[in-house]
Amino acid sequence: MKAIARLLITMLALILTAKIVPGISIGSLGAGFWAALILALVNTFIKPIFTLFTLPLTILSFGLFLFVINGFMLLLTASLVANFHVSGLLAAIFGSIILSVINSFMLDVLYD
Repeated sequence: MKAIARLLITMLALILTAKIVPGISIGSLGAGFWAALILALVNTFIKPIFTLFTLPLTILSFGLFLFVINGFMLLLTASLVANFHVSGLLAAIFGSIILSVINSFMLDVLYD
């Protein structure tokens, strides 16, 4: 049940992020649901591999390169989901930051 709640919260956070960030758009609620599901899978399986391979760069940048990795994960999700579009890496990085803030706030409200 918690996984479904987290997925729905992520979907809502993605829709809010698309309203805030100019370079991100979601065509429908279904696209938002699939984007949230694919983003969760990408973050679970692919992001750790990227993080491991870019560990030296992440250390040299004092962790700031993780923002770029998060942006790439959002771009990858957009390339896999129809009706979900991210215009470029800068929009993806900014969108991933906004998405993280919204998602954290909503999960804190839900689980507190």
